[in-house]
Amino acid sequence: MANGSGVRFFRWDDMPRERVTDQLERRLITGDRMMLAHVYLEKGCIVPRHSHENEQLTYILEGALHFYIGEDGAEEIVVRAGEVLHIPSHVPHRAVALEDTLDVDIFSPPRQDWLDRTDTYFHRK
Repeated sequence: MANGSGVRFFRWDDMPRERVTDQLERRLITGDRMMLAHVYLEKGCIVPRHSHENEQLTYILEGALHFYIGEDGAEEIVVRAGEVLHIPSHVPHRAVALEDTLDVDIFSPPRQDWLDRTDTYFHRK
């Protein structure tokens, strides 16, 4: 919902839920220079190693994600409910859901590959 000022109001329950893989779904809200996403991961879901120009904040609302940071994944960080991980631009990372997880991801600028569904790293073998 928008008004004359350009301010928009959203309800998560009204946002479409996109199935990305058998174990991952997401909902997106996008502004001109940032994106907010609810990401729903089932226990055992793997987000393959990737990197992007977008700066990322990951805030875990429920569950836990085990992140592997860097080209070789040598830096490991477990992020649990109530914790936030900041990932700078172009830093390779992958994640594994240690339990059913709901995370809020914030990206700046918005993830164009998520908007146009060219985020093929989810489907690499």
